[in-house]
Amino acid sequence: MSSGRDSVTVRVPGSTSNCSAGFDTLGLALTIYNRVTLARAREVVAPQPERPADARALDLVATAADRFFAAAGISPHGFRFRIEGDVPPARGLGSSATILVGVLAGLDELHGTKWSAEQLAALGTAIEGNPENVCAGIFGGFTVTRCAPTAADYRDTIRAAVPPEIVFVVASPAIEMKTKESRSVLPATLPLSDAARSVNSAAMVTAVFLTGDFEKLRTAAGDFLHEPYRLPRIPGARAAIEGGVAAGALTGWLSGSGSSVLCVARPQQANTVLAAMRTAFGQAAVPCEVRVLMADNGGLRLE
Repeated sequence: MSSGRDSVTVRVPGSTSNCSAGFDTLGLALTIYNRVTLARAREVVAPQPERPADARALDLVATAADRFFAAAGISPHGFRFRIEGDVPPARGLGSSATILVGVLAGLDELHGTKWSAEQLAALGTAIEGNPENVCAGIFGGFTVTRCAPTAADYRDTIRAAVPPEIVFVVASPAIEMKTKESRSVLPATLPLSDAARSVNSAAMVTAVFLTGDFEKLRTAAGDFLHEPYRLPRIPGARAAIEGGVAAGALTGWLSGSGSSVLCVARPQQANTVLAAMRTAFGQAAVPCEVRVLMADNGGLRLE
C-alpha cells in the first residue's frame, strides 16, 4: 500500500532522558528538532544520503528501514534521505532517536501502513535498545515508559504535558559521548542502598511532573545509578549542574549518557542559570553551547 506521496518530512523533537534517576524509563521532549526527509528513488536499492553530512547516520537509517520493511511485510527498496536540524549528535539529547523515529514515521507515511504511535514506539525501542528518547520523540511531553523483560521490550507509556512555567537550560560541551561506550563504565552491580535511593528519587521526580508541583524538584532529584560513574568523565559537568542550582535552578541532571547537562528553572531565572553553567565549563576550559528550551508537548509531526 502507498500513500501516494513521493516524499515526506518528519520533524522529531530531541529529548532529555533518565531525568536524574529514571534510568531507561523517564524521558522529556524538548524544543530542539531534527527533520528527516525521505524521498522515493527507483534507481537506488538501499538508503542513500542526499549530502555528505548525512552519511554519518547511514547505518542507523538502513537498520531502521530494514526493520520497518520486515515488520510491515513490505519488500525492501531504496530511498533518498536528508537529515537537518539542531540536535547535536552524541550529546545526550536523543539525536539517534530523532533519526530513528523520523525514518520509521516517514516510511509509514510513504507506504500508508498507518501504524499507531504505540507500534512505532515498540519497533523504535527494539532498535534503540531503550525507550526514553524514542517515546519522548513520538509522544512529546514527559513520558514514563514501561518495558519488560528488558529495556528493549516496549509495553506502554504514560505521558504528561509540561506547562511553560518551567524551562530547561541545557549546556552541551564539545565532547561526544556515545551511549554504548558510556554504558560500559557503569558497574554490573550496585549496593542495595544506592538502588533504593535511586528508586525513591525516580518516583518523586515522576510524581512532580504528573502533578505539576515543580517546587518539589528542589529535593526530588538524586541519582546513584549512573551519574556517579559518568559525570567524572565530563570536565565541568558536575560544576555546571551545581552552579546552575546555586544560581536559582530547581534541580539539574546529566542528560542521558551525556555529555550535555541540564537544569530545570523558572523562566525568570533562566538567563542567570545559563550564565552560571557556561562559567563552570569555561573554568574547566571546555567549550560549550548553552540553550534555554521548553518542553515540546506535541511529539513527532509530519510536514
